[in-house]
Amino acid sequence: MFSSLRSRLWLSYAWLIVTALGVVMFVLLLYLLRNPLLYRQTLSKLNAVETLIAARQRELAALPSQSLKTALKRTDSTFDVRLILFDADERVLFDTRADETPIAMPSEHFFRSTPTLRDDAGKVWLYTLSDLSDGTRLLVATPRPNVHLLAILRDELMPPFWGAGAIALLLSLLLAFGMARWIADPLQRMLTAAREMPAEQSIPVPVRGPHEVQELTQAFNEMVARVQDTQQAQRDFVANVSHELKTPLTSIQGFAQAILDGTTDTPESQRQAAEVIYAEAGRMHRMVLDLLDLARLDAGIAEMERSPVDLTALLRNVARKFTPQARGAGVGLHVEVADLPVVIGDGDRLAQVFTNLVDNALKHTPSGGQVILRAVRQDGEVKILVIDTGAGIPAEALPHIFERFYQVDKSRSSGGEHSSGLGLAIVREIVSAHGGRITVRSQAGQGSTFVVHLPVARPDATTILSRQDR
Repeated sequence: MFSSLRSRLWLSYAWLIVTALGVVMFVLLLYLLRNPLLYRQTLSKLNAVETLIAARQRELAALPSQSLKTALKRTDSTFDVRLILFDADERVLFDTRADETPIAMPSEHFFRSTPTLRDDAGKVWLYTLSDLSDGTRLLVATPRPNVHLLAILRDELMPPFWGAGAIALLLSLLLAFGMARWIADPLQRMLTAAREMPAEQSIPVPVRGPHEVQELTQAFNEMVARVQDTQQAQRDFVANVSHELKTPLTSIQGFAQAILDGTTDTPESQRQAAEVIYAEAGRMHRMVLDLLDLARLDAGIAEMERSPVDLTALLRNVARKFTPQARGAGVGLHVEVADLPVVIGDGDRLAQVFTNLVDNALKHTPSGGQVILRAVRQDGEVKILVIDTGAGIPAEALPHIFERFYQVDKSRSSGGEHSSGLGLAIVREIVSAHGGRITVRSQAGQGSTFVVHLPVARPDATTILSRQDR
């Protein structure tokens, strides 16, 4: 019954409230035992008598000794209080009840809530003590009344406590119930959402409750969004891999079946079938290698060296390697690279990045066009731009250009050289592993510009690669 968090919270608050009220009741009972209503009423009477005598002390001082004693005894008889006069040396001058056990001058206790004293027989008296104008001191006392615990509970404690205490307890329990729901309901909704995972679509949990619970809810919603993105990426990955493998496998199967059936009965046709099988197998091999490479980069376990890299020489070598291809395609390849600072990283991997970008630029630039490889230093980093004057990238394709298997050409024609759509994804992962970033800007019909930002080497060389090697 009380296994839920909401019930346990409510019970905890209820127990705390009942305990607090119990402590208040105990303290109040202790106070009433030490200073009950009957004591307070008696002390009020003593103070009234003391005030009356103090107001008439001039009149009393003018009376003869015998008349003064008579007046004090009359006051004793009227108010039922014992009056004792002490001189400056604390000797008894007059006691209205001299026939009873003597009472000595009490020592003053400033922190005692109820002033009491004991006579020589041990009897307890309530008293007040005041100084008169003639230098004497007046003690007004009366025997301490007997008070029973049951009477205190019945007459003083229970009537106000049952009323106010019951109302306070009810309001506190209602408030505790509201607080328990305030804390537990968001957690319960998160639990329900977690049990429904994995789900293709999940409604975010409303951000409510205390600040800490709100932060937990926000983190939970972000986690769910990341899980859904990962699941969608996995589904897209499987679909794309299946699509990419379907065409070469179909070609390999078809031509292999033709060889087995004897359809390719001439050496020329057999050679053609073997070339197709070999090319498609090579395509699948390259795709598998790219997938393995991308998986290692994702997991951060790709083998990368960490050493100073001369970007100027690296970029010039990349351009030199593509010079024959550019001339054959009738495309101008220009290098605008000044002396660049050193970066820390893997030279082979960085060469792979710019080889891929320049190769793509040349492939998508028609004859008579231009491809420019430019590098400049700016704000503590090196910007490498690969600019082409090709057909450009449609605006709707730009947000997806670095996604895996994404190809601007949705038809994926089987003619010509095939692309797996993994090249730019690998490029982005390599640049990110070097602590950099890559962006692209393009406009259809006006070419494209890929910009790689790499941090300049610092004395501590705190790049991702350096942290992985430590």
